[in-house]
Amino acid sequence: MDSDSSSLGFCSICSVFSFMFFSFTLLFSLFSLSIFILRLKLWCKCEICRSFLDSSWTKDFDNLCDWYTHLLKKSPTGSIRIHVLGNIVTADPENVEHILKSRFENYPKGKPFSVLLGDLLGQGIFNVDGDSWTFQRKMASLELGSVSIRMHAFGIVESEIRSRLIPLLSSASGNQRVLDLQDVFRRFSFDNICKFSFGFDPGCLEFSLPVSEFAEAFDLASKLSAQRGLAASSLIWKAKRVLNLGSEKELKQAITMVDEFAQRMINQRREMGFSDKHDLLSRFMGTIDDDKYLRDIVVSFILAGRDTVASGLTSFFWLLSQHPKVESAIREELERVVPSCDDRPFVTFDQMREMHYLHAAVCESLRLFPPVQFDSKFAQDDDVLPDCTFVRKGTRVTYHPYAMGRMERVWGSNCLEFNPERWLKNGRFMPENPYKYPVFQAGLRVCLGKEMALAEMKYVVLAIISRFNIRVADPNRKPIFAPGLTATVRGGLPIFVQERGA
Repeated sequence: MDSDSSSLGFCSICSVFSFMFFSFTLLFSLFSLSIFILRLKLWCKCEICRSFLDSSWTKDFDNLCDWYTHLLKKSPTGSIRIHVLGNIVTADPENVEHILKSRFENYPKGKPFSVLLGDLLGQGIFNVDGDSWTFQRKMASLELGSVSIRMHAFGIVESEIRSRLIPLLSSASGNQRVLDLQDVFRRFSFDNICKFSFGFDPGCLEFSLPVSEFAEAFDLASKLSAQRGLAASSLIWKAKRVLNLGSEKELKQAITMVDEFAQRMINQRREMGFSDKHDLLSRFMGTIDDDKYLRDIVVSFILAGRDTVASGLTSFFWLLSQHPKVESAIREELERVVPSCDDRPFVTFDQMREMHYLHAAVCESLRLFPPVQFDSKFAQDDDVLPDCTFVRKGTRVTYHPYAMGRMERVWGSNCLEFNPERWLKNGRFMPENPYKYPVFQAGLRVCLGKEMALAEMKYVVLAIISRFNIRVADPNRKPIFAPGLTATVRGGLPIFVQERGA
């Protein structure tokens, strides 16, 4: 009996303890939630927050980035607050320099951002701060800065242009079919970045335009990860992730496919050897033994190298279709720099460096349509921006390259014009202050692949416009962007292709 009584007493104590623990956990969670809601000011009745919450901004604007641009133009300081998101958005170059350079240590990516993209990017360079970021940055700088890796990258690009891009466009020209140029560029970029990163050719731009399960999974994972950031509260997507529901269930499945593919590539490299390979994975495997870390690093490079180049090229050819004089000027420059011959589209790097107008046109396109329309950091401590905006610790601070390209106070009264000449002085390209033009970020986090991305874009532009006339199917249709980590045009860019001289 004593033994039974002791057991009952112990069970009662356990039950009471469990109840108290559960109650404490629940109360603490509710308290944390109330603090979170108080900080977000979800009840905020200001015009900006009300428009954001009820989506009334969509009555006047097709794109969220255009609404932000409108608000930033109206702001005397070039900065706005969106209280319900705990976000300060700025288009002031001095603020950008403050965030990316002067007070760099106070504005890391931050835990909220890392959590948002953590399932996809893990501990990759674009999702970490501190020592991990410094290590990957140094390693990537050494690799991407080497002549051999750059020559390897451009050999891949040239091969893809010769064997797939030009034959595909020629075929479309012959039968007058409509092509989605954005889809073509996304396939082109995905083939290139996979070969460069993994040494694997997914063949997305083969003549039949096949479906790649890895590409589809990667696209879906990127899209759904970005949509997390659109939620009014992170608690919404976190709850769906715990319960494995809806978009979070889809995201989990997509990331599982990405993980499985990356692991297969790593296993193949270990079996075949990697010391004589040129792809990034093989180069990093000489330094890193952790398979998960390798996966995170290489997936980050795929994200950076695929969507940004495709986005930039899509916007460029849309603008070119609106400005035939710019297209003619690029062709004239090509004719002047490179003697006419059958192989002219495949210029040398030295020849491409002489094409100042082409470089100006590409930079001007990126000014108006940056592939990454905004970028956010999180303040570690209280701060004051140069425009006197107070930043409380933990606040999200966003600089907005898309809006900056449309600000008269930044680019002058003709800021909305596609005008490559603004970059030229006596016919030579003159770079701008990177904090006025943070398309490739700036300061310590400036994009390491900037020069490679620009060269790839110019290479493609020359290869296409020297052989084809590209005409947009609906020239009056303005780009409407789908939510995502990079600017993607909803509905793509349908075009007609005509071979020159045909």
